[in-house]
Amino acid sequence: MYYMLAAALLPAILLFLYIWRKDAQPEPFKWLFRALLAGVIICVPVALVETLVMHYLFPSGGPTTLFGTTVEAFLVAAIPEEAAKLLALWLILRKNPYFDEHFDGIVYAVCVGLGFAAIENVGYVLSGGEGWATVAAMRALLAVPGHYAFAILMGYYYAVYHFVDHSKIAAAKVILIPVLAHGVYDSLAMTGSVDPIAGGICFFALIYFCIKLQKAAQKKVNELVSR
Repeated sequence: MYYMLAAALLPAILLFLYIWRKDAQPEPFKWLFRALLAGVIICVPVALVETLVMHYLFPSGGPTTLFGTTVEAFLVAAIPEEAAKLLALWLILRKNPYFDEHFDGIVYAVCVGLGFAAIENVGYVLSGGEGWATVAAMRALLAVPGHYAFAILMGYYYAVYHFVDHSKIAAAKVILIPVLAHGVYDSLAMTGSVDPIAGGICFFALIYFCIKLQKAAQKKVNELVSR
């Protein structure tokens, strides 16, 4: 059990430490903890919403077509999860006196995202049975870094909207870009559940997408760190 928990939590911890060390003016620990805790707490209502939406969209079971997996990826996973993360981020930052520089948006968003990802990862690893190590390894390489990258994009555009551009377009980017990235990721990952051949092809597409996603996220981090 201890090994399983360590394998599930370590990726999120390492990514948190990486982004924390990038912050030239580190945020107070209590505020970072609040953001992490917010990410953990939203797991429960998100799981409930996803269950209800899944039952409504696919009352007889899961999707059986590629279109269906795409619908599941966006409507069941990406939109509820990223919307909940944004709500948690807003609640943390709306009266936070330490939210005073662009990079803070990324730091707090990553805390929320990794808090969510850590609990989600624990659930997957603990339910992985004898193959839990493979599940942990795959999610450490793909799913947890995915949530990390989605959070960076959200935090970046949240800071842009808060400090620079108060337009409706800038506000829309805060949620639309993470949802799009998350939806594409899940669409590629879920394909194999309905079509093994397409799933094999989409797996390589997923690897390529994840590499590009991490590069895009790192570019946003470097852009703000250099300011």
